[in-house]
Amino acid sequence: MTNLEFIYKRKSIRKFKDQEVPKEDLIEMLKAATYAPSAKHQQNWHFDVITNKEKIEEIAKVVGDRHMEIANLADNEKDQANMSKFLKYYTVFKNAPVLVLVYAKPYKTVEYKILKDKPECKELYNMATSSQAEIQTIGAAVENLLLAAANMGYGACYMTGPVHSRDKIYEVMGHDETKGELMALIPVGVPEDSSAPQPPRLPLEDVVTFID
Repeated sequence: MTNLEFIYKRKSIRKFKDQEVPKEDLIEMLKAATYAPSAKHQQNWHFDVITNKEKIEEIAKVVGDRHMEIANLADNEKDQANMSKFLKYYTVFKNAPVLVLVYAKPYKTVEYKILKDKPECKELYNMATSSQAEIQTIGAAVENLLLAAANMGYGACYMTGPVHSRDKIYEVMGHDETKGELMALIPVGVPEDSSAPQPPRLPLEDVVTFID
């Protein structure tokens, strides 16, 4: 084992025991999330931590309804069936003891302000904003949370698919614009003993280029 074991043992967990997660453990995970790097150190994240089972189930219902609404818009049966079969993955958080909603506040930077209202600079503005710094920041915070959870013996799953129901989730939760825009959902809990194995990774030679 190496000192990076806490990274290698993390995997997406979708089945949880019916067991509460102590608040002090959740606080420790969230503290780890806030120690992630953020663009210009703006720390543009916010986290709603839901432990109310009825509220979690209500969110799962609106996500499921929206998912099937989209499936029924398909132009052919194959696409409809393909969309429908993923329903269980989009609502897998419904039995988790904890659901974390992750929000991103707008990223403010002077180059955006300079370029935004200059039509002649549209291409440069698009290039400057294409990195989506506020989203990258959220990704870093989520990864810290996931690694902390795994290192503490918990399981979690990084979910962005249910955001297709962002408006409906706002109706369930009430939308406080000061929190930012909903970007991800993360169920957290004690993993079931028979959790799925970690999927294989691409070989490094397929994804890494050394330039000497």
